[in-house]
Amino acid sequence: MALLIWHNGVPDAQAAEPSHVAPLTPLAEDGIHDPDNPAVNTLQNPDEALADFPTDRRGEVNWVRAINEGYINPRKSLTGDEFGGEMLLEMDMDIIMKQTRQMPHVRFPHLAHTQWLACSNCHPKIFKPQLEGNPVSMDKILRGEFCGRCHDKVSFALWTCERCHSVPHENSPPAWWK
Repeated sequence: MALLIWHNGVPDAQAAEPSHVAPLTPLAEDGIHDPDNPAVNTLQNPDEALADFPTDRRGEVNWVRAINEGYINPRKSLTGDEFGGEMLLEMDMDIIMKQTRQMPHVRFPHLAHTQWLACSNCHPKIFKPQLEGNPVSMDKILRGEFCGRCHDKVSFALWTCERCHSVPHENSPPAWWK
């Protein structure tokens, strides 16, 4: 069994970029923006705005790589007040979640999250800051709890399993996503 090494939230031996990525829906047709509003044409369409951004195997933007490779530099807050006085602390600490049955264990990289989120976004409301203090399961994530509060909504899809399930163990299957 080969060990898949992850660096900055992506595998070092990442599969080739997708050869075909479905175009993103133009803003005037996305069901969110008002197509009758003349200002909709002043907004940059997602295909244009994200054309050069790094992607994952599904063709979706890999936001961790976008930060690390300098494509974006997120503001720490809208007002510049550092989240109402709360400091944004980058923390390079991984948590390995082993309750995954036959799936590879989950590596939770704090750094990929704390590069643009304050601790209070997750702690203590979503996650108790205590070892094994959170009964995380895929069922709960799919119901929008824990990681599911953001993932598959404003962060990468839940269907890129390897982005989280990245630590092989004795009973885990070989990588099926390559």
